[in-house]
Amino acid sequence: MSLSIPNRVVLFDYGEVISRAPSDEDRAALVAVAAVPAKPFWNSYNEHRDSLDRGDLAVTEYWRLIGRELGVTWGAADIQRLWAADFRSWTSVEPGTIELLEELHEGGTRVAVLSNAGFDFASPLRASPMARFYERVFVSAELNLLKPEPAIYLAAANGLGIAIDQLVFIDNKRVNTDAAAALGATVHHFTGVHGLREFLTALST
Repeated sequence: MSLSIPNRVVLFDYGEVISRAPSDEDRAALVAVAAVPAKPFWNSYNEHRDSLDRGDLAVTEYWRLIGRELGVTWGAADIQRLWAADFRSWTSVEPGTIELLEELHEGGTRVAVLSNAGFDFASPLRASPMARFYERVFVSAELNLLKPEPAIYLAAANGLGIAIDQLVFIDNKRVNTDAAAALGATVHHFTGVHGLREFLTALST
């Protein structure tokens, strides 16, 4: 099968669209490495995630900040283990979305990725096997911007050489799709592969 959507670029979010959400087992493994109570760990993890994803904090600084808030000192080996467990938790992919990426690529549709993510995700996204299906990866840390800030969608459109109304944006968070829609992009709030396939098929020729 192939999906052809001419004169548009389909821009995919990564987390919980291409990837699956971290599993309970993944989350438990990360807390086990941290060796601290789960609730304060996740509070601190989430509180500073935007700073990591915006590029205001380097990965090591991010984990050291969490450690300080929790009253622990993590050495270099601890931080590497924390990073590895966290990174692993975001690498389980949604097979149906990968199939759609391939079908769009085979149909000659331009495809790209826009992710709220730290610098550490840039190279893996660009070098993974699925990278052959998309032409550009926009990582929020590299842009010093975050979804749903309007400037990040405009930066992606500019980087792709298109007007914003030629952008088809897919994200699992409605606040992000609403922000892109307000600029004139065609959007889809991702809740599952079946709905995404129906949406893309309706756009295809």
